[in-house]
Amino acid sequence: MADIPPKIPGFSSKASIHAEDQPGRPPMILVVEDNAGNFMLIARMLESINVLCEWKTSGFEVVPFAVSMPYIDLVLMDIRLPYEDGYAALRKIRQSEDLRKLPVVAVTAVAGLDQMRAAKLAGFNGFIGKPLDPDRFPDQIRRILAGEAVWE
Repeated sequence: MADIPPKIPGFSSKASIHAEDQPGRPPMILVVEDNAGNFMLIARMLESINVLCEWKTSGFEVVPFAVSMPYIDLVLMDIRLPYEDGYAALRKIRQSEDLRKLPVVAVTAVAGLDQMRAAKLAGFNGFIGKPLDPDRFPDQIRRILAGEAVWE
């Protein structure tokens, strides 16, 4: 199992300041997913590569929760969410002084080229289509945390 770097290059947010006081800490990902089964699958795969995660079920919860976290390295954002979709949540993240440089990767079942283009135009830092492949997902996360843009 390869080690994952603790910080994404270029990441600068209020949350990362707190992370500087925690050398050797595992990466932390906020998973925004309205389906509990999907979240459990993601959480298990992240745990297998020593990545911590928190869970929110709607886009409107993301900014207040992310700002309150001790540290955060990445957001995995479903697009189709109740109350506020992934695009609206991304706009709020990009408007937040504390979070605007936080990497946000779209994770969605609507995984065609049009959706991928729309995600890129909206400002997502990457795209992973569902269903998630348990053989590929851990490597995709390692690559993203190392600073690589993953569009798959």
